[in-house]
Amino acid sequence: MNISHIEHIGIAVNNLEKSIKYYEEVLGLKCYNIEEVIDQKVKTAFFMVGDTKIELLESTSPDGPIGKFIEKKGQGIHHIAFAVPNASEALKSAKEKGVQLVDKVPRKGAEGLNIGFLHPKSTQGVLTELCSK
Repeated sequence: MNISHIEHIGIAVNNLEKSIKYYEEVLGLKCYNIEEVIDQKVKTAFFMVGDTKIELLESTSPDGPIGKFIEKKGQGIHHIAFAVPNASEALKSAKEKGVQLVDKVPRKGAEGLNIGFLHPKSTQGVLTELCSK
C-alpha cells in the first residue's frame, strides 16, 4: 500500500449547521463544500486545514452508519482517511495481509472519491478509509 497523505479526518456530528458555525466562527476555518451521499445516509461538510481536510458527517437517517455511531458513542472522531493511488488495489493488499474489510470493493464517496473502509477490529480500533481519485 502506498499512502501519500492523510486525505481527511471524519467527525460525526448531530447537527451539521451548528457544527459548521463552530468550525467557522470559533476555529476560523471556511467550509468549502457541503454534499449529501445518499447511499451512505449522510450529509457532509468539508474544511481545509493545511493539506488535510476535516469532514463533518451528519446522519440523514437514524439507521445510517453515522446515526448508529452517534447512538453508540456520541459525537466525535469517526474515521481517518488515507489517500492511495488506487483504492481497489489498496483494499486487495490489506485483505492479503489479513485485514478485515468493511468494503471488498471501492464505492463512490463524497467529492467523487473511490473509497473503501478497513474494519476497526483489524486496525487497532480505528475505522480506516482508503481513498483514491
